[in-house]
Amino acid sequence: MNNFINSTLKNQSPIIIAHRGASGYRPEHTLPAYTLAIELGADYIEPDLVITKDGVLIARHENEISQTTNIAEHPEFAHLKTTKIIDGEIINGWFTEDLTLAEIKTLTVKERIPEIRPQNTVYDYYLSIPTLQEVIELAEKYQVGIYPETKHPSYFKSIGLPLEPPLLSALQAIKIPVFIQSFEVNNLRELSQKTNLPLIQLINDVGKPYDFVISNNSATYEDIITPVGLSKLSEYVQGIGVNKNLIFPRNEHNQILSPTLLVKNAHAVNLLVHAWTFRNENNFLPVNFYNHPQEEYQLFFELGIDGVFSDFTDTAVMVRDKIQ
Repeated sequence: MNNFINSTLKNQSPIIIAHRGASGYRPEHTLPAYTLAIELGADYIEPDLVITKDGVLIARHENEISQTTNIAEHPEFAHLKTTKIIDGEIINGWFTEDLTLAEIKTLTVKERIPEIRPQNTVYDYYLSIPTLQEVIELAEKYQVGIYPETKHPSYFKSIGLPLEPPLLSALQAIKIPVFIQSFEVNNLRELSQKTNLPLIQLINDVGKPYDFVISNNSATYEDIITPVGLSKLSEYVQGIGVNKNLIFPRNEHNQILSPTLLVKNAHAVNLLVHAWTFRNENNFLPVNFYNHPQEEYQLFFELGIDGVFSDFTDTAVMVRDKIQ
């Protein structure tokens, strides 16, 4: 695996990861979103994974699905509305683990942020939730990589629906590039003992991995990315997927500041660095780059990162190819 990372660090141009598909142009985690991303030049498509009552992995950003589907308009599922504690947060709604795949497939999806992406609402209520297998088949058809994320792994394990066995089973005979990512640590450590597929530790700019919360581990994401922490990470993962504010921080006026040493320190222990999430809208950009999202990509590429998670595959590909 070290050879894989060394050759990637030295030779490969930054990869473009379609964040939830081409989610700037289509409702996220749908086959049309992934297909468009592939057409726009994505190197990898990214399905977030949750699980159904009957143990099938599906592509959703979280297990509560009322925000991105029409389940609230299905009277036959009204009795399933409930309140749960997911990763320490009290959440009311409908949850994938309470529905079978057949029931999930009766739902249609809608745009997550219609106030920011009203153009995507023309696709509302036409598209269904894909399974991981459907996403794999699409990626294999077009020979692009797949970059699945395990969502709420400790929670799903606690209710007897662990994500990792069906994930590894689905990826067993895969013939395309793969990264597996998680915000938690323990499931990546366990995966590192069971697969040779490259693993990515996701790191936020606040808080700590939820499995650390459960186990009363005082370490935070900030501790994980110290030079000592990165060295420990390199024992079980091949890279880090980081909130881009950890690379170029912003001040209280939303202005981008000078870069940290994170990329340099990660590369020093042979870890890839993939940054998230790049979005074209001013709602998400630092003020320095309002109306010029391509300049944000350029800054990160010139610093030497190894990949970006983007909602707008075409912008990411254009800037990457221009600076090569």
